[in-house]
Amino acid sequence: MENFLLKLSIMLVPGLMAITCHEVSHGFIANRFGDPTARSLGRLTLNPLKHLDIIGTLMVIIVGIGWAKPVPVNFGNLRNPKRDMIWVAAAGPLTNTILAALSAALLRLLTNLSAPLSDGSWLQFFIDPVVQMLAFSVYINLLLAIFNLIPLPPLDGGRVLVGLLPYRQAAALARIEPYGMIIIIALVFFTDLFSHIILPFLALGIHLLAGPQSRLVFAVTQYLMR
Repeated sequence: MENFLLKLSIMLVPGLMAITCHEVSHGFIANRFGDPTARSLGRLTLNPLKHLDIIGTLMVIIVGIGWAKPVPVNFGNLRNPKRDMIWVAAAGPLTNTILAALSAALLRLLTNLSAPLSDGSWLQFFIDPVVQMLAFSVYINLLLAIFNLIPLPPLDGGRVLVGLLPYRQAAALARIEPYGMIIIIALVFFTDLFSHIILPFLALGIHLLAGPQSRLVFAVTQYLMR
């Protein structure tokens, strides 16, 4: 039980931040392009309680990927719905990529600063959990960015593709949306999508951002997900 609470304390803050910022970015960009729906409902806030989905949060802790309550967007309010949909959808993965890059930069900085410290020092005692949170933040933000770029609606990649395709093909792809999550869940749990496609891109992203600390990201994540 004590080990579970320790892991939870490390995963919860970066996990909630990754999911919350992802959703807020959708609403923020939608508001900038003419749709005030998220703002009028009080969803343009970094308070995670406004976005929390209990099942989605538990999934972050249990399997390393989850979701929040989607920020409502009325695409009909956008000034140019087909074009602006691309920017609204892309905002989520882009935000997660930026958070992953910032976390990786701080991870490199802290590990370099702590290298001369002895294992028993009080400063090392403070730095260690922060390093673990940053390592998990790199992982979870990159995973959310890559996963959401799968080109099937209602995932962000699917909506970006709907915005890019000609109207006829876009309309055909958009009709998949009511069944999209069922298809995605089936692909994740009953095919090699994660191990053969998502995981290689995730590993590449971690190596590019974390550099020499990529091993630390993998080690911390493996420990937390056990």
